[in-house]
Amino acid sequence: MKKILAGALLGLGLVVPAHAQTVNAGTYDVEGTNLDGSTYEGTATIELTSETTCSIEWHTGSTTSSGICMLYGDAFAAGYVLDDAVGLIVYQVKGDGSLEGAWTISGKDGSGTETLTPQ
Repeated sequence: MKKILAGALLGLGLVVPAHAQTVNAGTYDVEGTNLDGSTYEGTATIELTSETTCSIEWHTGSTTSSGICMLYGDAFAAGYVLDDAVGLIVYQVKGDGSLEGAWTISGKDGSGTETLTPQ
């Protein structure tokens, strides 16, 4: 029974890998697509607040947004405020330290994409 349960959990992605990825503090180059498919670029700065939590600030064009973030295994998520809306982005941490993800914002349909690459 234990083997079956462990296999089921692993198959569902609920078991954290033994060698989980990490996210480093610092500045990242940002490349993304908006909900309408147009592209944007800029920078993001991550400041670690614990082993699994951080703060993040994006500068894309004339827009600045900030939020909180959390690392769980190879998943990295951030909640943020942009103007009067709340946003959510979920990244996958890659072996080279980059983050690839998808985002959405309250009150809007669909999702955009974003990649953060360490400078």
